[in-house]
Amino acid sequence: MSRIASAALGLRLSLQRIFRVADWQTALLWSIVTGVLGALATELFRSALHRLDGLVLGSSGGLVDIARTLPWWARVAVPTVGGGIAGLLLVLARRATVRKATSDYMEAVVLGDGRMPVAQTLARSASSLVSIASGGSIGREGSMVQLAALCASLLGQAFRFPAERLRLLVACGAAAGLTAAYNAPIAGAFFVAEIVLGSIAMESVGPIMVASVVANITMREFPDYQPPYAMPTFPVIYGAEVLLFALLGVLLGGAAALFLRGLGTSRRFFGGMPLALPWRLALGGLVVGLISVRLPEVWGNGYSVVNSVLHTSWPWTLLALVLVAKAVATLATAGSGAVGGVFTPALFFGCMIGGLFGQTAHAMWPQATSAPFAYAIVGMGAFLAGATQAPLMAILMIFEMTLSYQVMLPLMASSVIAYFVTRSTNAGSMYEITVHRRERHHERLRLRTLHMRDLVQPAETVVGPDTGLPEMSRLFLQHPVKYLYVVDAQSLFLGVVPLKALNAAAGVPGLLQKRAADLLVQEVVPITSDMNLGQALQRFLEHRGERLPVIESIKRPVLLGVVAKSALLATYVRLSD
Repeated sequence: MSRIASAALGLRLSLQRIFRVADWQTALLWSIVTGVLGALATELFRSALHRLDGLVLGSSGGLVDIARTLPWWARVAVPTVGGGIAGLLLVLARRATVRKATSDYMEAVVLGDGRMPVAQTLARSASSLVSIASGGSIGREGSMVQLAALCASLLGQAFRFPAERLRLLVACGAAAGLTAAYNAPIAGAFFVAEIVLGSIAMESVGPIMVASVVANITMREFPDYQPPYAMPTFPVIYGAEVLLFALLGVLLGGAAALFLRGLGTSRRFFGGMPLALPWRLALGGLVVGLISVRLPEVWGNGYSVVNSVLHTSWPWTLLALVLVAKAVATLATAGSGAVGGVFTPALFFGCMIGGLFGQTAHAMWPQATSAPFAYAIVGMGAFLAGATQAPLMAILMIFEMTLSYQVMLPLMASSVIAYFVTRSTNAGSMYEITVHRRERHHERLRLRTLHMRDLVQPAETVVGPDTGLPEMSRLFLQHPVKYLYVVDAQSLFLGVVPLKALNAAAGVPGLLQKRAADLLVQEVVPITSDMNLGQALQRFLEHRGERLPVIESIKRPVLLGVVAKSALLATYVRLSD
C-alpha cells in the first residue's frame, strides 16, 4: 500500500511540474473526488439504516410509521435494547481510541492535522446506526458527515497530503456529507466555513463549494433519492406582517437558548450517574420508548412529522404535546451519550414552535397573516440560527430547501434576531468548536487592550538610598537577580544597583561604608504602566534581561513592581494562536 501511495505521490508531483498546475487548481480537482466519495459514504449509511430497520423491525419505511405498527411493549423494548447495544459499540470505540487522534471531523480540521482514526470512527458510526435504527430521537446527519470526512481524510493520507491540505480536504468531505444529507450545497459549504473554519476566505470556501456541488449532483443520480423535506410554496409576505416574523425570532432565540442549556444539563445528569455507558444509553432509550407508547412521533429524527406539519393542519394541542415530548426524548437520547446529530432535531423544534406561533397569529388576524406553515418554515431557520450560532448558514439552508425568494425577508429578520437573542443569553452553541473559537476571539481582544499594569508582579529586591552593603549582599544572595531597585521614601524610582558594581568594588577601601546611593546607576530604563505588549517587548530587546521595573509614568515614577519577560512572551503567544 505504501508503494502505491509513493507511486501516486510521485505521479501527482510529476504532473504538477509538467503541466504547471498551481496548488489552488489541484485543490479544486481533489475536492471533486472528495465530493463523490462523501456522497457515496452518505448513501451507504442511509442504505444501511434502511436495511437494518427492515431486518430488525420488518419494515424499512419511516420510523414513526414503523412505531405505529408495533405493540406498546415493543415500542418500549426496541429503543431500550438499541441504546444498550449502541453503548457497547461506544465502549469498543473507546478501546480503539488512538492517542493524539480524534474521530470528530471538526477537531481534526481546527485542532488536529486532518487525520481521523478509522476503527474508532467506524465503531462510533455503527453505534449511531443502531441508536437511530432503534428509534433514538437524534439526527442521522452527524454520522453521515463523519463518514464523509473520514473518506476525505483517508484519501489525503493515501496521497500523503501535507497537514494544511489534509485539513482542507477533510473540510470538503464534511461539506459533501452535509450536502448529501440535506440537498443544500450552498448551505453545506457555508456550514463548514462558518462553523468549522470560522472563515469565508475564498482559498478555503472555493474547494468546499466544489465538493458540495459535486456531492449534490452525485446524490441526484441515485434512483431512490429524494430531499428530506418537501417544502410547500412560500406565500408573499406584505407590510407589517414582517414584524410578526421578527417577534418569532425573539421567541425562537429564547427557545434555542433553553434547548442548549437543557442539552448541557441532560449531559451532566446522565454523566453523573453511577452507571456504565451501555446502561446510560439504554436508560435514554427507555425514556424514548415510554413516551412513544402514547406519542410514536418521538421516534427518529422527525422528517415525517415536519413534512406532515408543513402540508396538513395539526391542532395546536397536538403540536404542543409533540413538541414537549420530542424535546424530552431528544434530551434523553443526546444526554445519555448517543452518537448522532442534533441538527435535524433543531429544525424539528423550529418547525413546531413556528407552527404554534403561526396558528396563534392566524387565529388573531386571519385576514392579515399567512398560513401557519409559513411561520413553521421560517421557524426552522430561526431556531437553527440560534442553536448553531451560524445565521448565514441557516438562512441559506432554508432558502435552498424552499427555492423561494419570498422567504428571504422574513427568514433573514427572524434568523438574525434569534441569533442575537441566543447569543445574549451566553447559552453557547450546539458545537463546542464555535464556543472555543469565540472564547479565543474574546481572549485576543482582551490581550490586545492589555497594558503592563495588568502583568505587574511584586518587586522583592527594592532598597532605599541609605541601604548598606550587608543588606544589598543578602538580597543578591537570596534572589537570582542582577539588579536591585532603588526608591526614595515616596516609592519614586531612582535607579538600580547592579551586581557587577558590588563585584567591581570588592577591593576598594571603605567598601563597608558604601550605600545604595553611592552605587546607583541609570542603565536600566523602566517600563511605564500604560505601555502595550509591543512597546514592552521592544524595551526587553534593548535591555536583554529577564525582568524590568514598572513605574506609574515618566512624570510620576512610582515603582509598581516588575514584569518578567517569560510572562510577556507567554501572553504574546496566546495572542498569536
